[in-house]
Amino acid sequence: MTAAEKTADLCWGQRYIWLRQHQLPADAQHETHIVSSFPLPPDAPLIGVRTMLNYLVRRHEALRTTYELDGDGVPRQRVHPPRGLPLVTASTESTGAESPAAVLDRLTNAPFDLATEWPIRACVVLAGGRPSKLVLVLNHMAFDAWTVDRFEQELRALGAAIGGGRQVALPPVRHQPVDLAEYEASAAARVDAEPALAYWREEIRQLPTDGFARRRRPAPETGPAAHSASLTSPDLLAASRRIAADYQVWPSAVHLTAYAMLTAGYAGADGFSTLAFTGNRDAGRYPDVMTCMFSPLLMRLDCPAEAGFAEILAAAAARFEQGQQHSYLPYDELLELIAADSDRRGAPVRLGAEFNFLSRASQDSKARRTRLVTNPVPASWASYGADCYLRVYELRDAAVVSLQAAGAVLDAETTAAFLRGYERLLLLPAPELARIRVAELAELAGFSTPGQPAEQPAQSARQSDRSAGQPPADGAAERALVATIAELNGLSSVDLARNYVTAGGRVLRIPAVLARLAALGWTGLAVYDLAGGLPLATLAGRLVQSAEQAA
Repeated sequence: MTAAEKTADLCWGQRYIWLRQHQLPADAQHETHIVSSFPLPPDAPLIGVRTMLNYLVRRHEALRTTYELDGDGVPRQRVHPPRGLPLVTASTESTGAESPAAVLDRLTNAPFDLATEWPIRACVVLAGGRPSKLVLVLNHMAFDAWTVDRFEQELRALGAAIGGGRQVALPPVRHQPVDLAEYEASAAARVDAEPALAYWREEIRQLPTDGFARRRRPAPETGPAAHSASLTSPDLLAASRRIAADYQVWPSAVHLTAYAMLTAGYAGADGFSTLAFTGNRDAGRYPDVMTCMFSPLLMRLDCPAEAGFAEILAAAAARFEQGQQHSYLPYDELLELIAADSDRRGAPVRLGAEFNFLSRASQDSKARRTRLVTNPVPASWASYGADCYLRVYELRDAAVVSLQAAGAVLDAETTAAFLRGYERLLLLPAPELARIRVAELAELAGFSTPGQPAEQPAQSARQSDRSAGQPPADGAAERALVATIAELNGLSSVDLARNYVTAGGRVLRIPAVLARLAALGWTGLAVYDLAGGLPLATLAGRLVQSAEQAA
C-alpha cells in the first residue's frame, strides 16, 4: 500500500447497497447506477472538462475508492491516490465510431467491478467537435440523493467557471468516508447504536411472520414471476399535497398510508410492514460526508379493518419519525436481528414489502390525465425475493406510482387494480377520505376476497424443510456449505438445523461465502437466501454442483 492509500470498513450506509448489488445478477446491477447529465457552456474546452473532473476526484476520496473482500471475507473500502479519471468521448457527427446513444448505453448498463473500478464513469458528448454535454454514471456505493444533489451543485459551479474562463471557490471538504467509517468502528458508535438495536429487536418481535399469508400461492411455473405497472396522475400530485397540508405531514406519509391500507385490505391482514428508505443525514456524526448514507427503515403499522385513513395517517407519520430516531445502525445487523427472530418463531419472517418516495421536481411527465401502463416484466427484481415494491415519484406536473409485485402474491390484473384503487382512495373528497376504513378498500379497488392462510409445515424452521417439494441435499453439498461458512466466519462447527445467522454466520460475509462456494463449483443460492432465516439444511438442498466438479 502506498502512503496515499487508505483502507477502512464499509460505512454503515454502504452496507445495504453492497448486499443489494451482490444479490443482483450482473446483467441487472445497473439498477444501482445513477445517471446524471449536464449541458456544458458553449465555450467549454475538452481540457477544461478533464481538469474539472480530475479536480473533483482529488477533492472527494469517494470518487477514487474501490470495495473489495479481505482474506477473511469482510468487505473493505480502499482509497486510491489521485489520478486522471478516464473520460470517454462520443461525437454526434457521422464518423463511423459508436454513436453517443450506444456509448451511453454501454456505460450505463455495464456492471461496475467494485473491486477494481472507481464508482464514477464520465462521457463527453461532442457536437461539431466541441463538448456539448457531460454524462456521468455513478454507483450507489458512493452516492445517495443528498450526495448527488451536492455533487451536481459543484459540477454546475465548476462548469460555469470553465466556460467563462474564471476560477471558483468551493466549500472545504471537512470529512471523507474513511473518517466516517473509522468513527462507526469505534466503541462510541457502538454505544450510540445499542438503543437503536434494542428498539428494532422489539419491533421485529411484533412483525407478522407473513403479511401476505392469506394471498400467497405457489410461484407460477409458467408465465412471469413478477408484474409491474405504473400510474401517472396530475390529479394525484395535487391531492397528495393537499392532504399533506391538511394533516400537516409530509407527502411521503400520505403515500405510505395509502400503500399500507390498500395492502392490508388486499391481504386481509390487520397489520402492514415495509422497508421504507431514509437518508440518515441528521443521525450521524458526519452528516456532510460525500458517500452513501441511506438505508432501509423497517416500518410496522397496525391496520385493523375498522381503522380509518386519518387515524392510520397520524400513526404512519409518528412511527416514521420514531423510526428515523433509531435508523442509524448497520443494515446487516438489522437483518441478523430478523434472522434470530425467525429462529425463535420457527419460521422465516418475511419483510415482503418495500416503499420509496422520490422527489423529481425538475422533471415533467407531460401528462394531462391519468395514464396507467404495464411495464416490462421485472425479472431482475423478482430474483431479489421481495413481495412488492411501491415507488412514488413526485414530478413537477404529476405523481407517478410504480408497483412491482411477485406473482406469488399479486397477478397482473390485481397489480393494475391496486394502482387504480390507490388513485381512487387519495382522490376521495376530504370528509370521505378521513373516514374510509381498511375494510372498505377491497371493494373500492375491486379486490377479490382473500382466502385462508396456507397450512405451514408442522416441523420447526430449525429442521430441514423436506416437505416443500425440494429434494434433500446430498452429503457433498452439506459438507461444502458447512466448511465454507465455518472457514469464513471462524467457526469450529456449524449446525445445519439452524439458519445462517443463528449458526454463527455474519451477514456482511455472505458475498464471500457465495464466492467461495462458486469457486468450489457450487451455485444456486443468493445473498438473501442465506440472510432470510431458512435452516442451512434446506439451503444445502438448493445448491447445484457444476458438471465439471460433479465429474
